[in-house]
Amino acid sequence: MKKDFGVKPYLFPMPTYMIGTYNEDDTVDVMMMAWGGICAEDMVALNLEANHKTVANIRARGAFTLAVPGADTLAASDFLGIASANRMADKFERTGLHAVKSSRVDAPVIEEYPVTLECVVEKLEEEPYGLRVLGRIQNVLADEKVLDEKGRIDAGKLNAFAFDQMQNGYYAVGEKIGQAWHSGAGLMERD
Repeated sequence: MKKDFGVKPYLFPMPTYMIGTYNEDDTVDVMMMAWGGICAEDMVALNLEANHKTVANIRARGAFTLAVPGADTLAASDFLGIASANRMADKFERTGLHAVKSSRVDAPVIEEYPVTLECVVEKLEEEPYGLRVLGRIQNVLADEKVLDEKGRIDAGKLNAFAFDQMQNGYYAVGEKIGQAWHSGAGLMERD
């Protein structure tokens, strides 16, 4: 038997991504977000409330970074989702994280995050449910510690975590349990 919950945003896992921007005074602003992800080979889509300081920064700079946080940054990353830069000017400094300027876009790269997508704004779509930011990926940066022996990003080394909308929890991600486009291939065969 299944229980009816009505209309809820209950999918799991939800991503935990960190959006990096610069404020008008060139200080760093970072916010955690969960409503978005890859929408094309070279595009990301972010669904945000228009009142975020990060949104004002994206509008002003036309660029942002989108990073995957590791579990080692859980407290700082969660804080960056709790605190509002509209009310707390030193929000990023309080975390102890470190930022460098992207060489490709007008946005910061947070050194502690293992994978970062450097993006330019392709389109801003005002919708009744919020703002959709479409960003074109200019480059992907990855820390060497998350690369495999062939120089590819190894998801198992990211130490990433996912968001649980149902109970507001974070869950570790990383154990490989199968191979895409191979694990189910045997079902393609007919007797």
